[in-house]
Amino acid sequence: MLRRSAVMATRFTPIFSSFTKPHFPRLWNWNLNSHTAKHTTKITTMSTLSPTPKSQDENFSLSRAKSIRHSIKAKRKAARESPEGVLQQKLNRCSKAGDVAQALELYDEARKMGVVLNIDHYNKMLYLCSIPHSDSMDSGQVGLERGFEIFQQMMREKVKPNEATFTNAARLAAAKEDPQMAFELLKQMKDVGIAPKLRSYGPALFGFCKRGEFEKACEVDADMIESGLVAEEPELSALLEVSVSAKKEDKVYEILHRLRATVRQVSESSLQIIEDWFNSEYAMKVGEENWDADKVRDGIVRGGGGWHGQGWLGSGQWKVVKTHVNEDGMCLSCGEKLVSIDLDPKETENFATSLSKLACQRETQSNFNNFQKWLKQHGPFDAVVDGANVGLANQHNFSFSQLNNVVKQLRQISPSKRLPLIILHVSRVTGGPAQNPNNKRLLEHWRENGALYATPQGSNDDWFWLYAAVSCKCLLLTNDEMRDHLFQLLGSNFFPRWKEKHQIRVSASAGRVSLVMPPRYSIVIQESANGSWHVPTVTSDDDHEIPRKWLCATRSSNKSLHNLWTSSISTSEAGKGVF
Repeated sequence: MLRRSAVMATRFTPIFSSFTKPHFPRLWNWNLNSHTAKHTTKITTMSTLSPTPKSQDENFSLSRAKSIRHSIKAKRKAARESPEGVLQQKLNRCSKAGDVAQALELYDEARKMGVVLNIDHYNKMLYLCSIPHSDSMDSGQVGLERGFEIFQQMMREKVKPNEATFTNAARLAAAKEDPQMAFELLKQMKDVGIAPKLRSYGPALFGFCKRGEFEKACEVDADMIESGLVAEEPELSALLEVSVSAKKEDKVYEILHRLRATVRQVSESSLQIIEDWFNSEYAMKVGEENWDADKVRDGIVRGGGGWHGQGWLGSGQWKVVKTHVNEDGMCLSCGEKLVSIDLDPKETENFATSLSKLACQRETQSNFNNFQKWLKQHGPFDAVVDGANVGLANQHNFSFSQLNNVVKQLRQISPSKRLPLIILHVSRVTGGPAQNPNNKRLLEHWRENGALYATPQGSNDDWFWLYAAVSCKCLLLTNDEMRDHLFQLLGSNFFPRWKEKHQIRVSASAGRVSLVMPPRYSIVIQESANGSWHVPTVTSDDDHEIPRKWLCATRSSNKSLHNLWTSSISTSEAGKGVF
């Protein structure tokens, strides 16, 4: 194929001519010369520094390794400079710029010249044809028409599709306002054994919701659940809106609980949909006037508090207010006290086990195993401190004084009056400020009391302090919001619930350091025993001074089961102090 393309190069048009030659020949030659010079220098240096001559076997191994490396580099270079490789680079640039017109010209020219298109080429073209185009209606329409044509061509050429292929084709169907076609493509994907992703369902689901087709949207939702996928806020918000419009109170109730379980705090757009439901005339007519108190009580106990799942309670008009909740969990509108929802002990145990497995995969296993043994010997602790994070909070340089200050505060509020576990990287324990005599004495004091663990070189402290806090079922002191890739690996909706109940933060300003304790109530959608609802909105995790906005929806005529709730809920978590 490469030879055939080279022979035909003389007939290439200007658009396609750059497929067979580098864009910057002078720069490329300079790079080649530079590489050769560096390589020569490296060989010379190695021969000069070698203290003893190498054996024949060693020389053969080195030569073979170099030969393999050069072969790999040569293959990669050839792939980049081939017509197929250059086409892929150009399509990538079109994708970044959203330039479907240029991409179509490249595609047509490549097919005319006999370039063999692979799955990546086709997927890029389908994606470009499916995205909205703001320049003109005509270009968008052309993109849609050509997109379906390209998809059919791919099928004719028997290029094996993948999830991205079907998802992009479904987006084309959705852009054509044909969600049924998008759903059929999704079914085809499953029929050929390709597992769909959450994004695969978006074109059909959002398309049906936009058209107000409630039953079809529910069909897509059921298929999504059957595939083992958990809807996120965009999907749930769309389902909620179409359910409200269709006056389907059972589905509205279900979606509110799915938001509670997976999203917890909602965006302003989702809050508006919820508010519209409670303010609707239809919502006034929905609800049980004489509900089963035992079922409500049992539902509350099973759920750990904050919800019962028994359906809409009460009747009459809803009073809907945007309000705040004080630090004790009291709603400033209706006066109801929100609760702290229990964590399932089995979930905590399973989470600690999965955390340990991940840490052993990411860390040197012996290092983490040694830490686990040390923790069994010296633990459990009432609190764990992310030493590096606390010592640098609002500081230019690491401060042992600040770290010691919060350690003392934690010890004072600890039931056992024991020092918390302080996790510090070994470099913090041996170098820099650690050499100060006062800091040396402080570190020695922590060591003698079994309260300091120095993580080894090459380790990530995060695994150690998080595992320690989860396995000890104790508080964790860190300002780290735990949102980076490491914590995404945990992939569990248990983590935000655990974090909410266990994370302490440091507030450092004007030379004073204070502890910001976990809330005494759960910041999550709550359904009370008397049928009222409290819905929290998303706020910035980085600014804990801004009061969180809540939506309070109550019915004044509802009978109260608050006494029943308080008498039956476990007192191990709700209403207690942080320890």
